[in-house]
Amino acid sequence: MTTGQRKAETVSLLQDLGLKEYEARSFLALTQLSTGTAKEISDISEVPRTRVYDAVRVLESRGLVEVQHGTPQQFRAVSIEEASATLRQQFGTRIDTLESHLEALDFQPEVDDSDQMQEVWTLSGHDGIEARTHTLLENAESEIVLLIVEEELLTEALYERLHDAVDRGVDVIIGGETDAIIAKLGTELPSVKVFETDLNWLLGPASDDEVAISRLLLVDRTTLLVSSFYPDADHDSDEQAIFANGLENGIVVLLRRIISSGLLPLADPAR
Repeated sequence: MTTGQRKAETVSLLQDLGLKEYEARSFLALTQLSTGTAKEISDISEVPRTRVYDAVRVLESRGLVEVQHGTPQQFRAVSIEEASATLRQQFGTRIDTLESHLEALDFQPEVDDSDQMQEVWTLSGHDGIEARTHTLLENAESEIVLLIVEEELLTEALYERLHDAVDRGVDVIIGGETDAIIAKLGTELPSVKVFETDLNWLLGPASDDEVAISRLLLVDRTTLLVSSFYPDADHDSDEQAIFANGLENGIVVLLRRIISSGLLPLADPAR
């Protein structure tokens, strides 16, 4: 990634966090200066000088910029650590407010589990699928069976939720598609049952123009999530998943039996 591309992406991320374009560009410019005047900010950011003042006032109100009143005025960005903490707090507060409003409105009717027995739903996008995976792990009550095909899915957030499940007394069984994945799982989760899989015919590998499975999760033997993607596409945006629930759901029953038959205990190195 070039410097120009990194700057453009940084501005985009700041906009995602609630800043307008000129505010984001002005803040980024100030991170490159110890202190700066409106003219210096304008020269670096290419924000019109008359608009810099408006942008900086907003940044000051959000706790991202300090102002020294003089002639000319001097501005400086707070530290990267402080800015990150401030934005994280502001963003988190908005999410908490949104959650409380949604819960207060409570438009969603109660769902009769009997109506879900044969339903299969789809999810799109890596972030949404990751969030659903983590929610399922957090809500597991008795058993988690997780098959990992894509090594990049082995994140600290995943390990944390699996450790929490073990602490709750949930039986956790993990399968790895490659030796590298199995080794990482064994190192990070020494108290968890790690299995090799005999499911190569199901999981891949796939060619560039074929869909590849990236993870397969079965929770409490009743809830199933299977995600997939095209190897030559953008994984983050192109990942897809199916989600099914119900002890008698045909998809869940089928995959439960396939998973059970495909788990092979790792050889005991002491033997």
